[in-house]
Amino acid sequence: MIKYFKTLFLLFMLVLSGCSVHVTLSGASIDENLNTFSVQYFNNRAAIINPLLSQKFTELLKERIMSESRLVLVEGVGDVDFSGEITGYTIRPMAIKEDAVSAQSRLTITVKVRYRNKVDPKKNWESSFSAYQDYASERNITEVEGELTSLIIDQLTENIFNKAFSDW
Repeated sequence: MIKYFKTLFLLFMLVLSGCSVHVTLSGASIDENLNTFSVQYFNNRAAIINPLLSQKFTELLKERIMSESRLVLVEGVGDVDFSGEITGYTIRPMAIKEDAVSAQSRLTITVKVRYRNKVDPKKNWESSFSAYQDYASERNITEVEGELTSLIIDQLTENIFNKAFSDW
């Protein structure tokens, strides 16, 4: 009986050693022919300029791709290249109270992204992404701007990554 289980175990291990599955926590499915990526500086072309936004967005997009894929960041242009600009940075009232005063405001950031795939140009795309965060209007935007922009950039980079590498 023990001999039977040993043989069965060896067969099971042999079968498993011949199989491989590439799974990532992000759900990314990256073409095996892609090895490098690049992210060009995203200039801020919005009507309202947050002076730190371009640098922060560009760096966090690089970090997202490095941490959630096997691709290597290169200077210049990689196998896949991300470029674009920040096109919107708006603050507007959302919830109006009975005395015609805003109870909540919304910060929205919009980014236009160009994705170029040198290995498979049919997968190139250009798209705009928007994300927002609401905050209590009694708070001054300068008090919450850093925290809100970090949360919004996190949403934006996740959506950009998913469009580029998760086929949605």
